[in-house]
Amino acid sequence: MAVVRVDGVDVAYTREGRGPVVVLVHGAGIDGRMWQPQVEALADEFTVVAWDEPGSGRSGALPAGFGLADFARALATVIEDVGLGPAQVAGLSWGGTVVLELYRRRPDLVRSLLMVDTYAGWKGSLPPEEVAARVEGARRMLAAPREEFDPTLPGLFSAGPPERFAVLLETMSRDVRPETMAAQLSLMAEADQTDLLPRITVPTLLLWGERDTRSPLEVAHAFREAIPHTELVVIPSVGHVSNLEAPEAFTAAVRAFCRAHA
Repeated sequence: MAVVRVDGVDVAYTREGRGPVVVLVHGAGIDGRMWQPQVEALADEFTVVAWDEPGSGRSGALPAGFGLADFARALATVIEDVGLGPAQVAGLSWGGTVVLELYRRRPDLVRSLLMVDTYAGWKGSLPPEEVAARVEGARRMLAAPREEFDPTLPGLFSAGPPERFAVLLETMSRDVRPETMAAQLSLMAEADQTDLLPRITVPTLLLWGERDTRSPLEVAHAFREAIPHTELVVIPSVGHVSNLEAPEAFTAAVRAFCRAHA
């Protein structure tokens, strides 16, 4: 584990392997451990970096007023700290929104993009009534007493959590900080990054679960229409957290894309 300090916050990340650098950015209500199968599998060919964003996992507490631009700046600092030049950067769900903001502000640090079951912000990718329903659901979840707080969002998996990662998911769930999740979901609800998509000039992979109900395939098709130099890979029969529901197929797609653009 390595630690870099950004805006007074200690930001932790793991680094495994050697070769071209691939940076993995986790979703909301979770941390860098979600990438465990990809870190282990890809380290034979790549330098694989998985961060715990500020307020998550082993990183320090999220400062008050920390915005999307601050998350992007923290991610940029991690990539600079790794010191291997522009990275191939993958973001799942909320992590993809952070990665897009990184590209907006520091395109010099991005060799290619891997957008996984994600959004150009909820506001940019979902109907207004769906955004309103999610905001209300998040409000109810966050209003629960701490001992009853459950950060599990609906629709993450097509057929329930995969058994082989049950312990990992339970451990990460226990470590979620409500104040961090509140900030993540609030920022995602307000974000609209659709203006950025046509201006992306690096190779881009869209990697989606066929049965994703949180970010349906319609969102992937909208990304593909808007972003030049993009390709879409759909993983059959899996949902939103496709990297854990079908890790072998997911990792094979990531490996092929990253190898082609290293």
